[in-house]
Amino acid sequence: MITTVVAAALIVALPLLSAAERTGENIYKTKCFACHDSGAGGAPKIGDAAAWKTRNKAGVDALAAAVRKGAGIMPPMGGCGDCTDAELKAAIRHMMDKSK
Repeated sequence: MITTVVAAALIVALPLLSAAERTGENIYKTKCFACHDSGAGGAPKIGDAAAWKTRNKAGVDALAAAVRKGAGIMPPMGGCGDCTDAELKAAIRHMMDKSK
């Protein structure tokens, strides 16, 4: 009986767990790092305060709008087709915070 209840609870909970939003750091480390660590294709490098100065002034919403469309050689959604808007903004905030 207990095993059945636990199994039923897991069946209900697993989709909710997999739908949990990823952190900005997680999105960065799995999606953004390839270009933003090296500066590939003109991407502003994380940690480069000068490169991020005007971007920081523009704000998260403006940067998220650019990421959604794609910018330069960056594809739409920054190549993160499965990211939510909140996850994109969290990744942007992560890069902004690390680049002050």
